[in-house]
Amino acid sequence: MFWDAWPIARILILFVSLAFMLMAIQVTMYHYRQNFHHKAMWAPVILSPIFFIAGLVFTFYNANGLSVLFQILMWLGVVSGMIGFYYHFRGVGVRVGGWALRNFLIGPPVVLPVMFTAVSVLGLIAVYWRQPL
Repeated sequence: MFWDAWPIARILILFVSLAFMLMAIQVTMYHYRQNFHHKAMWAPVILSPIFFIAGLVFTFYNANGLSVLFQILMWLGVVSGMIGFYYHFRGVGVRVGGWALRNFLIGPPVVLPVMFTAVSVLGLIAVYWRQPL
């Protein structure tokens, strides 16, 4: 079977790249809905498809250059997600009523940037895994 020869790290990299494809769609819809009113909104919209393509290529071609590129991109994803969390959390707080539960429900999704960071960390775990790719 095709999957029998793949180590878990390689499968994780494939999963991470596919997750970024789905997140690219979601984050683009959310930020488009807000008319990209802050320049930082463009970061995940641009980075997610790049992460998807880099991860997909790295899944099928295990080269040192691709490994380094993927690591850099995943660290960039961690930082971008943390910055996004700050902006989303602050965005909830500036709404009328501050950090009330209703503002977390209707304001910027605070969990989505955390998910962006978590998937990036999963990509880093896959790269630093001790098994060969």
